[in-house]
Amino acid sequence: QATPTERGSTAVRHTRFLAPEGITSSSFSIRLHWHPSESETFRMSRMLCPSRLGRCVSLMMLSFATAAALRASNLRDVQRPNFSRAGGLLGRYSPPSLIVGRQENVLIAQARTPVQRAQSPRLSLPKLDETPPRKVALLVEPTPFTHVSGYSNRFKEMLRFLQQAGDDPIVITPDDSADRPADFLGMPITYVRGFRLIWYKQVQLTIDLGLRALRRLQEFRPDVMHVAAPGFFVVPALIYARLLRVPAVVSYHTHLSVYAERYITWPGFQQLAVGLTNLILPLVLNRADLVLATSPQLQESLRAIGCKRVEVWRKGVDTDIFSPSFNASNSEVRQHLTAGEPERPLLLYVGRLGMEKRIEMLRDVLHAMPSARLAIVGGGPAEEQLRGCFANEDVVFTGVLSGEALSRAYAAADVFVMPSDSETLGFVVLEAMASGVPAVCANAGGLPSLVHDEVTGFLFKPGDSDDLIAKVRTLLSDAQLRKQMGAAAREETLLWNWEAATSILRNEQYTMAEERFRKRHKAPGLLGRLKRVFGGARKPASA
Repeated sequence: QATPTERGSTAVRHTRFLAPEGITSSSFSIRLHWHPSESETFRMSRMLCPSRLGRCVSLMMLSFATAAALRASNLRDVQRPNFSRAGGLLGRYSPPSLIVGRQENVLIAQARTPVQRAQSPRLSLPKLDETPPRKVALLVEPTPFTHVSGYSNRFKEMLRFLQQAGDDPIVITPDDSADRPADFLGMPITYVRGFRLIWYKQVQLTIDLGLRALRRLQEFRPDVMHVAAPGFFVVPALIYARLLRVPAVVSYHTHLSVYAERYITWPGFQQLAVGLTNLILPLVLNRADLVLATSPQLQESLRAIGCKRVEVWRKGVDTDIFSPSFNASNSEVRQHLTAGEPERPLLLYVGRLGMEKRIEMLRDVLHAMPSARLAIVGGGPAEEQLRGCFANEDVVFTGVLSGEALSRAYAAADVFVMPSDSETLGFVVLEAMASGVPAVCANAGGLPSLVHDEVTGFLFKPGDSDDLIAKVRTLLSDAQLRKQMGAAAREETLLWNWEAATSILRNEQYTMAEERFRKRHKAPGLLGRLKRVFGGARKPASA
């Protein structure tokens, strides 16, 4: 039961639920300071007008009304609620209409057992080659071969184990760089014409204007098409799948609405962009036979905006490449990462350097703990801006590292920090954990599915510098706790590997997509439905 009451310009909702199974407290309360969020704006527009054109008009009006409300109440910067957290409290998925709005005081829950739990591995797995070999076409942008990111590692490992299972994969991707490979482990790569974004020139996308991808697919005749999203390539790819009558699997790697909210700063346009994103995404993704989300939290977010047939693509990490063993004889690396002061505590960030990663929060940590050093590994569009931000701080920028250099950087750190609240999964966190390094991460996105709070690391309130500082200080001040959490983190990652992830992908999830595809094509089309309506009485069902 929720009863809003007016208190100035801010509505306050008190909601009470019965405790779910596993939580020993008899009940818990949620207190929210509320203003219309982008999710509520989207739902309200759907209620006001069911047609898409009318919905867009109502969405625009509601967006500007919301912006005015935000300005009036000075709540422009308050944190938006994390609906997946509410679902976790209930022990099952909760529709976002249950808890809406922008949040000032986040969940106040009295429960004796932890609410947030990292995703647990399955006890039994199918054999890698349990199902017969397939011809798999992977359509991906940006390219996983020269673009450095966690998702590129996922695709390369996926291709490696698909090949081991006996599948015949090909890759279609845009890339005009001079060092692009002709193949990957003998698997052919077809390059299509692409374009680069003005504000992010490191990324190349495509809409396949030359139809080269379609011609290659016609020659190859795949059994399954796997398409990476979001991006522009997903639209022609889904059209090609329909034309060729091939099951389509779409894996979703970047939560567009979070990026739209972060990069579009004016409230009116921000609400409009997020609302339109949430309107368009289901229209595109629901054309696929299966959608793969990279974390349970992202799965819930996609379902909340109307996406169907969404499953979780299991995570994985190579525990041989990322291992505490690289810490042996690692003094030179630590010397470099601490700028010649290896005895000082070392914090490490690895990842893309973009403003949505909230890396600037780490400056507050350095101010609070002057003895600490920070190493930032990676590159991206915000690199120059971040170098200016940390110009007078004890920070080392290494640029992009790979191979053994990256493995040694992880193993040399005392604490891994991930301030981003927009991670759909966060492979760098898994890599740090596999290296035996405890992680301090924002309690947002897919990160809670990786880190057991207070066991393998700490989760802090997203955007809360004080909470981040407190969690980092706890680890840096207790060497025994760091060692204990690092060992637990390593033990956790040993349960996850890429072979298991690919086994579930090819034996269960690709099979699921094929079954849904067959059912869809057995269903009557428009002509069949008209015949049912106007073609006379139906035959009686047999007893």
